[in-house]
Amino acid sequence: MNKKGFYFKEFEEKSISPFDKLFGIFKELITHTSGDFDEAIEWLRELDKEYELTDETYTIEDFIEDLKAKGYIREEIDENGGSGMGITAKTEGAIRQTALENIFGNLNKSGAGNHKTKASGQGDEMTGEFRSYHFGDSLEKISLTESLKNAQINHGIGEFELTEEDLVVEDTQYKSQMSTVLMIDISHSMILYGEDRITPAKKVAMALAELITTRYPKDTIDILVFGNDAWSISIKDIPYLKVGPYHTNTVAGLQLAMDILRRKRNTNKQIFMITDGKPSCVREKDGTYYMNSNGLDPYVTEKCYTQAAQARKLHIPITTFMIARDSYLQQFVDKFTEANQGKAFYTGLKGLGEMIFQDYETNRKKRLK
Repeated sequence: MNKKGFYFKEFEEKSISPFDKLFGIFKELITHTSGDFDEAIEWLRELDKEYELTDETYTIEDFIEDLKAKGYIREEIDENGGSGMGITAKTEGAIRQTALENIFGNLNKSGAGNHKTKASGQGDEMTGEFRSYHFGDSLEKISLTESLKNAQINHGIGEFELTEEDLVVEDTQYKSQMSTVLMIDISHSMILYGEDRITPAKKVAMALAELITTRYPKDTIDILVFGNDAWSISIKDIPYLKVGPYHTNTVAGLQLAMDILRRKRNTNKQIFMITDGKPSCVREKDGTYYMNSNGLDPYVTEKCYTQAAQARKLHIPITTFMIARDSYLQQFVDKFTEANQGKAFYTGLKGLGEMIFQDYETNRKKRLK
C-alpha cells in the first residue's frame, strides 16, 4: 500500500569540492586586489591560517595548480622582465558572473533581449490581453486556444469551422533597445576614511555589464571612469580598476558620456553616475586644470549644471547614485538633477547594485524622451 506525505530528515549541507570553495573566495579577493594575483593568494593564505580552509589532502599549492590546469591563471612577464602569475579572460568572465549572481540574483537569459515600452502593438513579449485578428497580423501571434473556443461558440461543435472572424490575437509590446553609459568616480576620496568604495562600484559595473551582454545583447553598455580627466575602459578591464590621486572632473565624464551616446543609434539612452564626492576640477581650453577641493566652487558646479542641461536637450536622462550623505553635497546633486530632469539616489554602499538594477529595469519599460 502506497502512502503519500512528507519525509523529514536531518539537514545535509550541499557538498562542495575544495577547489570550488576556495575559488569562490579567490574571486572575491581578486576583485578587491584589482587583479593582483600574488596579493590575492597572500590574503587567501592568511584566511586559511585563521579559518582552516584547507588540510593536508588539499593545500593552497594544490589550488594554484588547479587554477593553472583549468585555465584561470597563466604566467606573465612584467615590465621589468620578471615573471609572475596573472588571471585570464576565463577568470574575468567568472568574476562578472559571480557579481551578477550576488547583486542581481540568478537571472535567466532572455531570448530577444530588447527592452519593452508601454506601447502595445507588434512585438515579442505577451501582455496577456487579447483582441480580434486584423489583416497583417503575424500568424505566430494568433492564440490557437482562444480562436478554437470562439469557433465552437460561434458555429457549434457539430459543424465545426474556423473563420477569420473567430481568430484572436494576443497583444504584444513594442520593444526598444537601450544604450547605457556607466560613469565611475575614481578620485582619491573613493578610498578615504578607511572605507573601500571602489570595490562595490567595480562589482556593480561587472554585474551590469554581464546582465546586459547576456540577457539584453541588443543593448549597449559603455563604462568610463573620471578623475582629473575621463576615459573609457573595456569590460575586461573592470576588475583591474584602481583609484588614483585624482580630483573629480565630473564635467569631463559627462562630456565623454554624451559623445559616446551621440554615436549610438538606439532611441533610448541613459547615463548612470556613481560618485561619492563633489566636483572639484575642470580642464580649461588651453589644457590646464582648474582645481578647488575646498567646497563647491561655483565655477565648477555651473559647468556641471550646463552639462546636465545639455544632456536633457539630447533626451539623455542622468541617474546619479550618490554614495556620500553630506547635506551640502546633496544640495548640489538636487540642483544638478533638476537641470537634467533626471533622478538621484542617496545611498551607502549596501544595496547600491540592487538600486542600479531596479532603475535599469524601470527605465527599460518606457521610452526615455
